[in-house]
Amino acid sequence: MATITDPVEATPRRAGPRAVATPYTIGRDKILYGGLLVLTAIAYLWGLSKNGYANEYYAAAVQAGSESWKAWFFGSLDASSFITVDKTPASLWVMGLSGRIFGFGIWSMLIPQALMGVASVGFVYVSVRRWFSANAALLAGAILALTPVAVLMFRFNNPDALLILLLCAGAWAVTRAIDSDKHAARWMMLAGAFVGFGFLTKMLQAFLILPAFGLAYLIAGKPALGKRIVHSVLALVSLIVSAGWWIAIVELMPASARPYIGGSQNNSILELTLGYNGLGRLNGNETGSVGGGTGGAGWGGATGLQRLFGGEFASQIAWLLPAALLATIVLIVASGKASRTDKTRAFAVLWGGWLVVTGLTFSYMQGIIHSYYMIALAPAIGALIGAAMSVLWRRRSEWLPRATLAGGALLTGGWGFALLNQTPSWHPWLRWVVLLTGVLGAGLVMILPELQLHRTAARRAGVFAATLLAVTALAGPTAYSVNTINTAHAGALPSAGPSGGGMGGGPGGGMGRMGTPPGFAGGPGNGTTGNGTTGVPGTTGQPGTTGNGATGRGTGGVGGFLGGGGISGVSSELITLLQNGAKGYTWAAAAVTANGAAPLQIASGEPIMAIGGFNGTDPAPSLAEFKELVAQGKIHYFVGGTGGFGGGRNGTSNEIATWVSETFQSQTVGNTTVYDLTTTS
Repeated sequence: MATITDPVEATPRRAGPRAVATPYTIGRDKILYGGLLVLTAIAYLWGLSKNGYANEYYAAAVQAGSESWKAWFFGSLDASSFITVDKTPASLWVMGLSGRIFGFGIWSMLIPQALMGVASVGFVYVSVRRWFSANAALLAGAILALTPVAVLMFRFNNPDALLILLLCAGAWAVTRAIDSDKHAARWMMLAGAFVGFGFLTKMLQAFLILPAFGLAYLIAGKPALGKRIVHSVLALVSLIVSAGWWIAIVELMPASARPYIGGSQNNSILELTLGYNGLGRLNGNETGSVGGGTGGAGWGGATGLQRLFGGEFASQIAWLLPAALLATIVLIVASGKASRTDKTRAFAVLWGGWLVVTGLTFSYMQGIIHSYYMIALAPAIGALIGAAMSVLWRRRSEWLPRATLAGGALLTGGWGFALLNQTPSWHPWLRWVVLLTGVLGAGLVMILPELQLHRTAARRAGVFAATLLAVTALAGPTAYSVNTINTAHAGALPSAGPSGGGMGGGPGGGMGRMGTPPGFAGGPGNGTTGNGTTGVPGTTGQPGTTGNGATGRGTGGVGGFLGGGGISGVSSELITLLQNGAKGYTWAAAAVTANGAAPLQIASGEPIMAIGGFNGTDPAPSLAEFKELVAQGKIHYFVGGTGGFGGGRNGTSNEIATWVSETFQSQTVGNTTVYDLTTTS
C-alpha cells in the first residue's frame, strides 16, 4: 500500500538514504517569539484610529495615490499631480496601495505602518537569535517594541516606519551573509537592495548604517578577503540600482510630464537629495526649508554629545542609550582575541556601528532635526542590550561580568529615575520603583553566586534577579509607551509620552512640544501654542482657516502651520463648496502651503493645489504660471489669505496671494476666506 512517506517505486532503484520525517514542534522559544509579535501587534493597533489622519501632509499624498497612479508613483500631494512631498515616495506607495485595495481611510493608511513595526521587531529578534540565546532575542525585540518613539512612529504615517523595517531587514541580511559560505554574495546584495529602498523612503538617512554593514562583513565574512571585497561591491551595485531607478526616471522625465519636486528650488530630485534633505541637514544650509541656514541651536537645540541626553530627545529614546553604549564595549571586550570571524565582535561592529554613526550624526547635524528621528536608534539599542545581557548573564559567576551587569543595572535605574523626574506629577511612584529595582537587582546579581543554594532555589533566585533587571530597564519606557498609545497624536511634530517630558532644551530652546521654531516669532494670532487645527495661514487681522482652534485667527507661528487635526477645522459649508465646484476643474482650489491644502483635500476628496509646497517657500507655481492656470480655467477657488510661513522669505506665495486678493472678490464660507477665481472684483 502506497503512502506519502513511503512511495512505491515503479522500477527498482539504487538504495539511498531515506529522508526522515520530523514533526514540527512548537517549543517554548517559538511560543514566546509568537507572543512577542502578537503583543506588539495589539499595542500598535490598539485604538489606532484616535490618531486620525496623523500627519495630514502625508495623508493627503496617500489619498492622492489611492486615486491616481501618476500621483502614487511620484508621491504627489494631489491627484492632479501639481507638486510632490519633500521625500522620496516609497512609504506612500505602501499606504497608497492599501488605500486602493481597501479604500482610503484612517485604518487603511495606518495599519500598514503598525504591521511594519511588528515586522521590524521580528527582524531584530531573528538577527539576535541567530548568534545569541532566545532570551537575548526576546529582550532585544521587547526593547524595540516598547521604545516610546517607536510606539509613536509605528502608529503614525511618517516615512520612518518603513525606513526602520528596511534597515532591520538589511541588518538581518548582513548577519546571514556573515554566516554564509556559498551564498554570502546573495545576502549582501539583498542587504544592498533593502538599504536602496530605504533611500527611496527617506533619502540619505538610510545610508547612515552603511559603514557598519560594510565593515562588519569585511571583518567577519567567511570568504577570502578578495571575495569579501567583491561581495561588498556587488552589494553597493544592488543598492545603487534599487535606489537609483526611480531617481533616474524622475530626473530624465521632462518637467512638464511630472509634478514639481517639492522641497527643491530648481525642480530637481538631485537637488532635494543633496541639498534640503542631504548635506543641508548636516551643515544647516537648507535653502527653502522651515529653518534653513540657522544651524547651531536650531530646531533640535545645541549640537553636541549632550543633545540626545537632553531636551525632548531624552524621553523619546535615551532610556537605555547609556546601557547600549556600555553593551557595545562589553561585546567588543568579550570577543577578546577571538578569530576574525568571531560572531560577538561582528555583532558589536554591525549594531554598535549603527548606533554610534547614527547617534553622532544626530548629535552634530546643524539642520532641521525632530525628536521622532530618534526611532532610528531603537533597533540598535535593543539588539546590543539583548546580546550583551546574554554574554554577561552566561558568565555571571565571574567577578568582572557580574560587576558590569550590576553596574549597568545601577546606571539604568539611576538614569530612568532622572528621566521620570522630569515629569514629577506624572505617576511619581514609578521613578522610585525603577530606582529601587535597579539597586535590588544589582545587589542580587552580585551576591547570588556567593550563596550556597540548592539548584532549584538558585534558578528561582536567578529568575527573580532577571525580572528585577527587566523591570529596571523597561518600566519607564513601557509607561511612556502606554501613555503614547492612549493619547491622540497628529500634526508634523508628534512626541511620545506625557507632556512636559524631557530634560531641558539647552541653548536655543529647541522645539519644546510643538512650539515656535527658533528665530521665528509668531504673528498676531495664537499660532505659537502649537494646537492649530487646519494649518492654513490667514492674514494679519483677518480670518484664516483656523490658525488656532480656539480663535480661528492669526498667521504666524508654528501652531497654525504645523499643527495637526486640520480636517476638523474645515467647515461643512466649505466642503460642500469645494465638492460642488470641482467639476470641470483640474484643482477645486489652491491654498498657500501643503499644510494649508492638505486638510481641505482630505475633507472634500477633491484635488487642492499646494502653493509653495510644504511651507510655502518652493517657487511653484510662479505668479505668471498661476495666472496662466487661472486663465485656462483649471483652478476654481483660492482658499485663505495673503500669509504663509516662509512666504516672506520666498515671495512667490505672497505674490500669488496678493494678486488674488487684489483681483478677485472674497467671501467667507464657514470660518474661511475664499476667492472665486472665475469672478473678478
